[in-house]
Amino acid sequence: MFDVVESMKNRPNILFINTDQFRFDYMGCAGADFVNTPNIDRIAERGVRFRYCYSNSPLCAPARIGLATGMHPQRIGAVDNSSYLLPGQTTYYQRLRDAGYRVGAVGKLDLAKPDEFNGRRGDRPCLYQWGFTHPVEIEGKVHSLHHSHPHGPYGFWLKKQGLWEEYRRHAVNNWNEPDKWVTPTPLPAATFLDSFQGMKALEWLDNVGEDYPWHLFVTFSGPHVPHDPPQEFADRYEGRTMPPAVPVPEWDPRPDREDQKLNPDFIQQCRRMYCAYIELIDHWIGRILDKLEREKRLANTYIFFSADHGEMLGDLGRFAKKYLYEPSAHIPLLAAGPGVPQGKISDALVELIDLNATICDVAGLPPRPAADARSFRKTLERPDAGHREEAVSEFGGSRSARTGRYKLILNEGSFAELYDLQHDPHEQNNVYEKMESENPELIHNLERRLINHYQTSPYGPPR
Repeated sequence: MFDVVESMKNRPNILFINTDQFRFDYMGCAGADFVNTPNIDRIAERGVRFRYCYSNSPLCAPARIGLATGMHPQRIGAVDNSSYLLPGQTTYYQRLRDAGYRVGAVGKLDLAKPDEFNGRRGDRPCLYQWGFTHPVEIEGKVHSLHHSHPHGPYGFWLKKQGLWEEYRRHAVNNWNEPDKWVTPTPLPAATFLDSFQGMKALEWLDNVGEDYPWHLFVTFSGPHVPHDPPQEFADRYEGRTMPPAVPVPEWDPRPDREDQKLNPDFIQQCRRMYCAYIELIDHWIGRILDKLEREKRLANTYIFFSADHGEMLGDLGRFAKKYLYEPSAHIPLLAAGPGVPQGKISDALVELIDLNATICDVAGLPPRPAADARSFRKTLERPDAGHREEAVSEFGGSRSARTGRYKLILNEGSFAELYDLQHDPHEQNNVYEKMESENPELIHNLERRLINHYQTSPYGPPR
């Protein structure tokens, strides 16, 4: 019995910090000198930054259900924000729990998004079914739009502080009038949603103990729209010049551009507030890292940082997510921990679902043969090693495959797109038709690889 206890105590802890709508290129460690992310950069300095990680679906619920199950979300019917994580799907949270881990969640989960009541304590019964042993599910940013009364721990806490009505009034006004998406919250920084999530994460770490290994999934609600950071953080970016939006290509005939919001001044302000929001989240990440370091728990803890999807921020004439273009589908990925070399960069192609398999791998669990996720632990330990030959994403019937050089997008019922990202990183020149005549074998190979990526799973093709 003693050996079993000692074995459990020697297994690593795992901290996974997830964000909502966080672009891959808005971090200091990725070369963004216009946003202040010293604590996110600390994770990169302690480990590996993966330059090419992609969401399997650039929308909250499908991306998170895919992450939880290690399956391409479309294959298990998770295609939009009305999706549920259905009973019978094995999650990596369950696998860690069954291996003796305490499994916690603090923040927005979106595994049953249509059921918007999270409970006063964020511990509704379905969370235990999914594998969490110590959950604190906290509502996302738009919950207050649908209900005049609190539907989760944050709302009930705000009501006790006498701030619920002010919070809801601001949230409704911001959502209904997009021009106000860049208006700072009237709430003090300490009472902002992501601050509440950060505080709850610190409380969770206070209470978890060290008699069993733990996995904590901290999932911040930002920098999701509206971009409404607290005033003290907004003030830090007042008047700053942000990178201009990538223009709409001349050839682009599609009707989904948001021309009414393409005013350069509005885009600049969106980007300032987005960066201010990121800096607030970075502050809480720093608090969490400081706590682990102070309590000498950092050396035995794997840390992962990523996002469910990105944010267009006006690039290519579009905002928010749901697009297969780089700002929306390309996400950050940082990893650090025992045996991970420090300050390295990997060019390996990774998918968001691969975090599922990798977290299980570092916890000592064998791979699930039927899963789509692949562990990148070997690449984590040898950053110059490869991982996938392509990374895929899908939304609304359209699919993309990113290789080392090219990205192919097959749009349902519409034209195809091909970008040479080595020479055209901002996706301005669709070379599909050109390559179709000049190099048809390239087109055929990319299309076959994209189709095979979905068809070869033991579960069969997507629903």
